[in-house]
Amino acid sequence: MSLYVLILAGGSGERFWPLSRRSRPKQLLSLFSEETLLEATLRRLSGLAPAENILILTNADQEAGVRALAKTLPVENIVAEPAKRDTAAAIALGAAWISLRDPQATMIVLPADHLIEDVEGFQQTLRTAAAVAEQSGELVTIGIQPTWACPGFGYIEVGSRARFEGAPESPATYEVLRFREKPNEEQAEVFLQQGNFRWNAGMFIWSIPAIVSAFTRHAPELARFIRQYHNTPDAAALLRASFPKLPKISIDYAILEKAGRVLVVESGFDWDDVGSWTAAAKYLKSAGDGNVGNAPMLAVEATGNVVYSDRPTLVGLLGVKDLIVVRTGDALLICHKKDAERIKQLVALAPEEYQ
Repeated sequence: MSLYVLILAGGSGERFWPLSRRSRPKQLLSLFSEETLLEATLRRLSGLAPAENILILTNADQEAGVRALAKTLPVENIVAEPAKRDTAAAIALGAAWISLRDPQATMIVLPADHLIEDVEGFQQTLRTAAAVAEQSGELVTIGIQPTWACPGFGYIEVGSRARFEGAPESPATYEVLRFREKPNEEQAEVFLQQGNFRWNAGMFIWSIPAIVSAFTRHAPELARFIRQYHNTPDAAALLRASFPKLPKISIDYAILEKAGRVLVVESGFDWDDVGSWTAAAKYLKSAGDGNVGNAPMLAVEATGNVVYSDRPTLVGLLGVKDLIVVRTGDALLICHKKDAERIKQLVALAPEEYQ
């Protein structure tokens, strides 16, 4: 099996502001260890796919940062999209790039910013999913077993078990009944109790013929772009001229929700999207009374606070509860934990040099 990997490394840099910025979003930060999330993503692929088979899609704001971290890849394997057109257009570009090299390849699509520590389980899950995609000819996604009723993720409703000759039995593969949008808290609790729902992690596996066929049936404008990419003598010029005009739509809406049959392989590894400062809190050092952070703290009648500083800082907390306090060299964020998802409203108001 010829495996290729497409890593989606765009992102707006809003959720972890002010530490993250437009030119340095979450995947380019060293939040949880000395390596960035992008470097960790590349490290997890060692032994699964050779460097020449790994493509990273980013954007102009982040291209320099991505290239600085992904020096093991050929320079032509890092491509900056000229406009943000969501995941369907990005995957169409990735499929076009891969199919020129091997039209029968199996393609793995991964976000660059997830936290996964079990490399062996991660690779085993992807190998199983790749075998299922090859044997079935269907579109395959990865489903994460929910650990709590999270309203911030999309969900996959799974049906009966599916088995394929030549594909490993573990981790298990299921038929997808339907994809569900991010629920409210009550609906998320129903999903959790029902037991046949998985988090949609945005990881996909399919053969090039399968995804190109799906684009042809359900997203003809994107299929046309793939054909143009195959026939152009100047891929960079085509990207500049045509990519910004492609539909701005997710792969879930464009393809997966319309496909006749989609399969889901249950993850055999730990996983965390770590999508906000509150989600990152559990990876920071405890300072007692529910206060966590990476900086020394003085706390009096202060509980449940999250503190992060990108430079040596002593932080004093007096009589405050459930705050997020983030300090960088040029900005300071103070907000309530319940408003963590609204930080992007501040970013929108910030001068250009602070975004």
